[in-house]
Amino acid sequence: MSLDKLIQQCKQNDIDAQAEIYQLYASKLFALCLKYSKNYQEAQDNLQNSFLNIFNKIGQYSFKGSFEGWIKRLTINTVLQTYREKNILNLVTEVIPDVEEVEVDDEQIPLDYLLKLIQELPNKYRMVFNMYVLDDYSHREIAEMLNISEGTSKSNLHRARMILKEKLQNASVVIKKNEAY
Repeated sequence: MSLDKLIQQCKQNDIDAQAEIYQLYASKLFALCLKYSKNYQEAQDNLQNSFLNIFNKIGQYSFKGSFEGWIKRLTINTVLQTYREKNILNLVTEVIPDVEEVEVDDEQIPLDYLLKLIQELPNKYRMVFNMYVLDDYSHREIAEMLNISEGTSKSNLHRARMILKEKLQNASVVIKKNEAY
């Protein structure tokens, strides 16, 4: 069955079509939820809330643009709304004037370790970091979505990068000590 037909059936609350859409996109959206969540359980909760939101709003999908892009955006918005409701997303509002780029030799960093470090970031930094670095949102878009200023978005990104840089430097020392033996 074509994706357009599945979407049409979902608009009519067809449970089988919803199950098929879930099967098609659950793994991709779970990966997205995992980026924005502290742990696996929180990511599962965010995924379920996202699908509830997707199926509640699927009537608004107008077949303009990518369906996958539309559901990814809804998923990110759902996760952000969850954090707002729980008052977890307390963003730093001070602005750091000159944001410098942080350089790290990423050739020796295992991807799963890097993702673990990102998940350990405080919510306020992890959200901005993921949106900017991993999902290619601009600071203007992030500011609108999180209801903060562009300067705050830049500041939170800078702080996230500094935390990651420090953790990576500490990990590098440990790796080098282990290599010496």
